[in-house]
Amino acid sequence: MGEAQVERLNRVFRALADPTRREMIRRLATQDLTVTELAEPYQMSLAGASKHIKVLEDAQLIHRSVRGRMHICSLDPATLASVHEWIRFYESFWNEQLDALERELNET
Repeated sequence: MGEAQVERLNRVFRALADPTRREMIRRLATQDLTVTELAEPYQMSLAGASKHIKVLEDAQLIHRSVRGRMHICSLDPATLASVHEWIRFYESFWNEQLDALERELNET
């Protein structure tokens, strides 16, 4: 894995470390939302919500388009797919390790 890919994963995991941002991602998985709509359920200012959105944009998890005066946020599924691929590699690794441990335990 190249240095750029590692940095991209780091940005994604930093972005997803925050529960508010994870919830924003979950909501965007069902539909595009304006910044105001994304901020609505949280007790924070629009500026505070915009900071969260900026972190998600920097991690390339979402993108924002401007339609007139409205800023529309959309999920970028490609970034989540690349993270899922990375996680699947380690899932496979740990499954193999646990299967080997199970075989060892069954042999004794």
